[in-house]
Amino acid sequence: MRTAPTGPTDAELAAIIERRRSTGADLFDEVWEGDYHMAPAPHPAHGQLDQQLAEHLGPRARAVGLVGTGPFNLGATGDYRVPDRSLHRAPPRETFVSTAALVVEIVSPDDESWAKLGFYAAREVDEVLIVDPSVCSVTWLARSGGGYGPITRSEVLALEVAELHDALEWPGER
Repeated sequence: MRTAPTGPTDAELAAIIERRRSTGADLFDEVWEGDYHMAPAPHPAHGQLDQQLAEHLGPRARAVGLVGTGPFNLGATGDYRVPDRSLHRAPPRETFVSTAALVVEIVSPDDESWAKLGFYAAREVDEVLIVDPSVCSVTWLARSGGGYGPITRSEVLALEVAELHDALEWPGER
């Protein structure tokens, strides 16, 4: 669900945003070209897959000299996205990071994962991994021209998409 408030004043919106920031409720909030996107915490299935992805991708990333992170700000003040997970060629040291080797989006109901692809391409993110627990799918995309195209093997991690898919314990399988 997208929230586009029409009644509150700028001061009231600023207070809402500050309250979200002070309570930690803003972890997944993003700013798209100046528009503030408030995102709720994800479904527990999201967290289960995120943990598995960290465990599965982490050793491979370290083996090729990449550094993994959880949610972070990709972009700059006033225009950034918050992927669920990422791999970097060097440890990020700033609050707003300009690019990444790989970003991971875990789809939640009504989220905007797919709408971020143009933004990621403009910031030269090499690969995007989109995991959708609702349909048990793994979509791996590589930058090609000005956008992304599907791949069956990650060049960043030398990992087959099918191998990752089969390694995941999908929510509801137990």
